[in-house]
Amino acid sequence: MIGRRDRLPAPVRHAIAFAERATQGGRRLRVRVALDYSARDAILRAARRLPATLATHESFGALLASVDRGTPVAPVDLFIRTGGERRLSDFLLWESAYAELYFVDMPWPEFGAVDLAEAVAWFRGRSRRFGGLVPSRAHPA
Repeated sequence: MIGRRDRLPAPVRHAIAFAERATQGGRRLRVRVALDYSARDAILRAARRLPATLATHESFGALLASVDRGTPVAPVDLFIRTGGERRLSDFLLWESAYAELYFVDMPWPEFGAVDLAEAVAWFRGRSRRFGGLVPSRAHPA
């Protein structure tokens, strides 16, 4: 979970901590829930800490992770947006640079295991190039 925990009610913070402890050993699937989170704010706070000599993608990414989460976060592979919106809405802007974006109309509480399986199946069918171009085919003369 990323975001402003300090503004959440205590029972919600405890539930988040419990879920994080219960899943910390997982290695097959990483799920990131953004609650009261602003990527622009996180980027700005990280930029304020960055000496000019450290301005690389890797060092800035690590610094960005430290402002909200304390540990580096892997780039997002699949970004699932529920609720019918078709935008990132200030979520994980840096980490989602090469993410595949999957949009569904249903609200988050209704998004279940079958929906997740459909999103993962869709993702597996994508051709990922991480900013590269599709190789061109030679045209017959």
